Amino acid sequence: MKKFFREFKTFALRGNVMDMAVGVLIGGAFSGIVTSLTDNFINPIINVVTGAAKYTWTDIAGFASAFVSAVVNFFIIAIILFCLLKGINKMLTIGRKKEAAAPVTKKCPYCMTEIDINATRCPHCTSQLDNSIQE
Repeated sequence: MKKFFREFKTFALRGNVMDMAVGVLIGGAFSGIVTSLTDNFINPIINVVTGAAKYTWTDIAGFASAFVSAVVNFFIIAIILFCLLKGINKMLTIGRKKEAAAPVTKKCPYCMTEIDINATRCPHCTSQLDNSIQE
C-alpha cells in the first residue's frame, strides 16, 4: 500500500499533471468571464438593437456589476492557484540537494587571474591559452 501511495504522489506531483490541473481550473474560471460577458453585455446590446427589450440604468448597473464580479472571481482563483503551486513547489524542493552549476571562469596558468571559461587568450597577460585547462 505504501508503494501505491508513493507512486501516486510521484504521478500527481509531476509537472505536466500539475500544469493540466491548473489549466482546467483557470479554464473553468475564464469560462465564467466569457459567460458573463455574453449574458451581461452582448445579449443586452442585441436586445436593445433589435428592440426586444429596453433597460433602465439599474439594469445596466446590474449587468456591469455581474461582469466585474466574474472578473474578480477569476483573479481570486488565479491568485489562490498561484499561492498553492508556489507552496507545493517549495515543499518539493525541501531536502533536495542543490546541483553544482557549471563553472563560468578558469584561471590563467601564467598569471593566475580568473578569466572567462571560453577565453583563448588571457586579457591580463595576453598569453595564448590551451582550452583544455579548466579549474
